[in-house]
Amino acid sequence: MTAPYTGIFPIVPTPFHDDGTLDLDGQSRVLDCMIDQGVDGLCILANYSEQFLLSDAERGILQDHCLEHVAGRVPVISTCSHFSTRIAVERCVRAQAQGAAMVMMMPPYHGALLKAGDQGVFEHFAALSEAIDIPIMIQDAPLSGVTLPIPLLARMAQELPNVSYFKIETPGTAAKLRALIEAAGQYIDGPFDGEEAITLLADLDAGATGTMTSGLACEKIRPIVTDFLAGDRAAAEAQYNRMLPLINFENRQCNLRACKTVMMAGGVIKSDFVRHPLEPLHPQTRETLLAMAEDLDLLAYRWGR
Repeated sequence: MTAPYTGIFPIVPTPFHDDGTLDLDGQSRVLDCMIDQGVDGLCILANYSEQFLLSDAERGILQDHCLEHVAGRVPVISTCSHFSTRIAVERCVRAQAQGAAMVMMMPPYHGALLKAGDQGVFEHFAALSEAIDIPIMIQDAPLSGVTLPIPLLARMAQELPNVSYFKIETPGTAAKLRALIEAAGQYIDGPFDGEEAITLLADLDAGATGTMTSGLACEKIRPIVTDFLAGDRAAAEAQYNRMLPLINFENRQCNLRACKTVMMAGGVIKSDFVRHPLEPLHPQTRETLLAMAEDLDLLAYRWGR
C-alpha cells in the first residue's frame, strides 16, 4: 500500500500560441516550472486547464505529452469528466494505461438542466471504479450544478473501492469536509479543497490533507499544508495570511488567466492567450497581479528570465 497523497496538486494550465493553437514546447516548460515549485503532484485537463475549450483530439495530445514529459517525477492526476458514462470510462481507462496516478471526475452534467440524479451519479462512478485500478477523485464544484449531498458522497466512498479522494469546493467547504469525514473518514484517503486555496486554513482545520490550486504560487502555498500537517498551525496561519491577498485577487479578479499571465511575464511561456469566449485580463488587473507576483517573489514570475 502506498501512502495517501497529500500536499499540493495544482492544475496545469494549457499554453497556446497567439493564434490559439497548442504550444507543446510551452507545455513542457510549464510542467518543469511547476515541478521546480516543489509540488506534490499535478492535475491536467481540468477546468483551469481550459478543458472545456479543448477538442477531444487536443485532449489526447495533451495527456500523451504531459504524462510522457513528467515521466514519473511526480504523480499526475488526469481529469476525465464527461456526461456520458461510456466516454468517461474510456477516458479513465486510457489515462490509467498511460501512467496517470489518479483520475478526477465531476458528476455527470451537461448545461444547467441536464444532469444525473443521485442514483445516476452513483452508477456513473460505480462504472468508473469497476473499469480502473487507480484512485478516483470526485470534484464537487458549483460549476456542474449537481448537488452532491453528504449521504451520497459517503455511500460512494464506502461502496466503491477506488473512490477515495474528494475535492470539495462548494460554499461552506470546511463544513462539508468536516461532515464528509465524520460520515466516511475511514474510507477516504484524501479530502482536498480547491478554489485556489481561498479557504485553505479553515479547510485544514476541518480535516483537509491536500489542496488543488492553480500553478501560480505553489511554492508559497504548499508550506501552509505541510506546516499544518506537521502540527505547526501558527506557521501555517502566518503563511496563509501572507498569501491570502494574492489568492483572493486570483480567485475573484483573474481566475485561470492569472497563472498564464504571470508565467508569460516570467519567461515560462511566450503567450498568455486564452481561447474565446474567454477574454484577456484588463491591463489594470494585469498590472496589479504582476506587482503582487514581484512583491512575493513568485518562482513562476522569474523561472525563465
